[in-house]
Amino acid sequence: MDHKELLKERFKIAISSAVKAISENYDIDVKFSNNQEAKKNILNLPEISDIKNIQDYIDIRAIADSEALKIKYTNKKIFSENEPKGKMSKGLYAIAEKIRYEKIGSDRLRGIKNNITQHYNNKYKNRKIEEVKPESDVSVTEAFELYLRSYFFNLKQNQTTKKILSYWKDIFDKNLKDNLKDLDKYKNDQEKFNQFISKLIDSLEFEDSDSKEKNEKQETTEEKPQPEDNNDETEKEQETGEKENKEMDAGLSYVDSDLDSSNNDDSEQKEIDEIEKNANLKKKNESISRKERYKIFTPEFDEIKKAEDLEDENELVKLRKMLDQQLINLQGVITKLANKLQRQLLAKQNKSWEFDLEEGILDASKLARVIIDPLRSLSYKNEKETDFKDTVVSILIDNSGSMRGRPISVAAICADILSRTLERCSVKVEILGFTTKNWKGGRSREKWNLNSKPSNPGRLNDLRHIIYKSADTPWRQSKKNLGLMLKEGLLKENIDGEALLWSFKRISKRKEERKILMIISDGAPVDDSTLSVNSGNYLEKHLKQTVKWIEDNTNVEILAIGIGHDVTRYYNKAIKITDVQELGDVMINQLTNLFSDNNKKTMH
Repeated sequence: MDHKELLKERFKIAISSAVKAISENYDIDVKFSNNQEAKKNILNLPEISDIKNIQDYIDIRAIADSEALKIKYTNKKIFSENEPKGKMSKGLYAIAEKIRYEKIGSDRLRGIKNNITQHYNNKYKNRKIEEVKPESDVSVTEAFELYLRSYFFNLKQNQTTKKILSYWKDIFDKNLKDNLKDLDKYKNDQEKFNQFISKLIDSLEFEDSDSKEKNEKQETTEEKPQPEDNNDETEKEQETGEKENKEMDAGLSYVDSDLDSSNNDDSEQKEIDEIEKNANLKKKNESISRKERYKIFTPEFDEIKKAEDLEDENELVKLRKMLDQQLINLQGVITKLANKLQRQLLAKQNKSWEFDLEEGILDASKLARVIIDPLRSLSYKNEKETDFKDTVVSILIDNSGSMRGRPISVAAICADILSRTLERCSVKVEILGFTTKNWKGGRSREKWNLNSKPSNPGRLNDLRHIIYKSADTPWRQSKKNLGLMLKEGLLKENIDGEALLWSFKRISKRKEERKILMIISDGAPVDDSTLSVNSGNYLEKHLKQTVKWIEDNTNVEILAIGIGHDVTRYYNKAIKITDVQELGDVMINQLTNLFSDNNKKTMH
């Protein structure tokens, strides 16, 4: 063991001892690994790969101190009993609890205070102000944490932190400022603190996704699939509704999302792909009120971007290195499964021939017989038909905020390995992501406000669809793009129905005979801006309609994987995994089963 490795091992031992002492749990097993397995009495800390300066030591110590304080001061039962509803509210609640136990530890131990304060000062010091561009780059959770830390830890403000806070400061000052002293007073009483912060978060009035469950119970019928065309939803049609009704009568029109990444306004195409008229469907459509149909308030601020257009080359390379570090611990297991899939595919692609035929391709190997015996007839051969069809696979990854951390890393790694594996077998692969540009509705909501807030406006946020790898681009040229999923601030809301239509539109234009669409998501569609002004199940209903139409009327095969979330209520062919570590196994095994299945889907 060289000197550096020896120092690293000694540092790990020191960190482990500190965790046990702070948490007062001397039986806990402290592990340093990016493989974040969740087991009782095991604490997983990040792998210590390369420590270059004193700040690296402080950052690791701060993370370890925080985890130890959580073990000591957080009662899971009390935390759960007071947790607010809604994904965003839960995120803010967890941040407040983290600050509570870190503040207790900082007040009692100066070393912990120094580690945590320096860690967060350094985090914001290294973030350049030019990286914080529009409001869409600032999540409410980031601003909320910064606001509370500025009070509880006297966090030093700089130009970057001031800009981050500027987007949310007014609403925080209005609802939180006068209550911060009470919060500080309650910090040693978890129950009072959790109850109080939960009420404060409710006062911020972020409309969250859990309200949709109440609305869903009031639904008495489930409508047929009717996704509306994104670019045909003009303001004039919203006022009159006449053209919209004609399109509904025709069947299903889906989103035409072929927006140019550099100039959306010039390249929005108006195209409706109509399916055959169905009398029963038409009759049902006529009974659906205009209020219930899926609409888009405005598509003018939506964008489709190539990953390389969202970040500069150096940052993409840096993010890819971060992904590669996490790939080390997963590659062994997933590569074995990938090889299994590769063997399956290659076996199906093996060519075989029929010989000694009367016609076909001349069999050169039998020409010697003709020379020896000129009266012998020529021999021909033909290639046997194989059951392997020319195939394209599209992997659509949920880029929502709840995927942040381990889930998005594993999804990116698995997509990366699958792409390489399938490419070796001449199967084209594209990798796509979907999120929104904003947390609060962005320019779409601003326009809605300026237009006197019409009721039931439909989808009310700016979409961001990302092309990490197109089907015709080799893996080597796209590999750095996948690291973008790890970029802080990229992951926001998820509007699954429109993302599915976008990816379906792309894959349906492909010339390959077999088309497979794999969706990876960790929950139901959520966009607080949209759900605050429409019914609570508005996005979920649209997703169900979209999936049903694709499954019933097209030759695209859909396979869905839900991370900790049951997606079988949306997709016929779906699987739920409880641990993100299962994702690689499931993705490859499910694809292997698909390629082994002789009952291919055909067009209805």
